[in-house]
Amino acid sequence: MEGDVVAYRIDRGSGVPAYVQIVEQTERALRMGMLKVGDRLPTAKEVVAATAVNPNTVLRAYRDMERAGLVELRRGLGTFVTRSLARPGAQDDSPLRVELTDWTARARAVGLERADILALVMAALDAHDHDTGGDDAGDDTTDDHDAAGDGNAEDGTEDGTEDNTRARHTPGDREQEDEDV
Repeated sequence: MEGDVVAYRIDRGSGVPAYVQIVEQTERALRMGMLKVGDRLPTAKEVVAATAVNPNTVLRAYRDMERAGLVELRRGLGTFVTRSLARPGAQDDSPLRVELTDWTARARAVGLERADILALVMAALDAHDHDTGGDDAGDDTTDDHDAAGDGNAEDGTEDGTEDNTRARHTPGDREQEDEDV
């Protein structure tokens, strides 16, 4: 995979399926501008050699990305990027990226681990979204809990909360229902 733009790293202890890690790492490279339209992804054989995952795992990730419109599989030629996810400010040379890199180095210097840093960033994003009423409207990916890819969370509601339209029952209501049966 030498010379390729993206080198996949599989964390077997994360609990995240390897094919999802490949998709997420590719999306991250697209967002950061490391991958551009027309770039070739490593072949399945190259990914297998570097990560020791099953070839079908790599192919599943590539098919998922193809369905999402991010890549195109060209038989005999490889898999090529067809859409960018890069946004202004995410490039390596952007001032925002430089500030974030410096901040991350300071966080590591005071002993914060990756999970701590991610928790801080997520908390800051959550606070910002709460304060501004933002909801990732410009995000191109579906929610992690949106298994069907239809915009609805696992429980069938749009926001992932319980359906509050169901009647609330008190213990006395339950006794009444038992008597009715």
